[in-house]
Amino acid sequence: MTTATLSGAIASAPSRAAHIEPPYVPSATTEPTWVRLLLIAIALAFSALFLLIPLAIVFTEALKKGWDTYLLAITDSDALSAIRLTLMTAAIDVPANLIFGVAASWSIAKFEFRGKSLLLTLIDLPFSVSPVISGLIYVLLFGAHGWFGAWLMEHDIQILFAVPGIVMATVFVTFPFVARELIPLMQSQGNEEEEAALVLGASGWRTFWHVTLPNIKWGLLYGVILCNARAMGEFGAVSVVSGHIRGETNTMPLQVEILYNEYNFAAAFAVASLLALLAVMTLALKSFIEWRVSHETDTALQELSHEH
Repeated sequence: MTTATLSGAIASAPSRAAHIEPPYVPSATTEPTWVRLLLIAIALAFSALFLLIPLAIVFTEALKKGWDTYLLAITDSDALSAIRLTLMTAAIDVPANLIFGVAASWSIAKFEFRGKSLLLTLIDLPFSVSPVISGLIYVLLFGAHGWFGAWLMEHDIQILFAVPGIVMATVFVTFPFVARELIPLMQSQGNEEEEAALVLGASGWRTFWHVTLPNIKWGLLYGVILCNARAMGEFGAVSVVSGHIRGETNTMPLQVEILYNEYNFAAAFAVASLLALLAVMTLALKSFIEWRVSHETDTALQELSHEH
């Protein structure tokens, strides 16, 4: 082969390579239109059947006998007592879980220490234990024949069938929510900003308030909302430790059960509608937070793209 022929072949190689079509690789998300429409229809039907229709039935049954019956049911003395107890329990549990969740997530995400995996396991424990079992634990501890029952009776301290038992049982089933929202968020953010603040002379508290807390504010609020919803709607653990004393130790879910068992359906659905409204508000706040997080993320990405 002459030099001219070789050089011509080399020169023509890129042009021939340019005409070689890459092999077709089907996309994992490319399906026929009818398949996508079928999947969307199944998802919408499932949501309507198990979410929207039951929610509509609750409000329909609550208002079935008119506004007067509805208002009379939710302003009954026992119902008001259940509402007050539910709000008081949430008002105690949510701040306690907020403090614990922030402290636990801060220590787990920012520091390395012995027993870290054990602490994570303990945080996840309420997710794997039935609420009824968690209530029975408090009965075994603080009941009349429990480990501390005799001592509590001697000092006239009542935990079971009283507000302290309800609060403690609710704390047990709700304390993972804030921590489990913040731990992955803090781990993804890393320690660089906190280390920079400490190098510049900021104290630990100042670093937390001005660096860490602003970075986790939306995740923290998201966890608080979920914790509050679970605290107000908890049934299993509270049912075991409350004693079902009307007007004293019944929360809203327990009040709904009592009214329904008494065939007072209108009053039961009226109180249940308040819990349903809480669920709707929780969903709305959850969607707003997700939108805010997505909006701030998009804004930050746009600023970075403009800088580069």
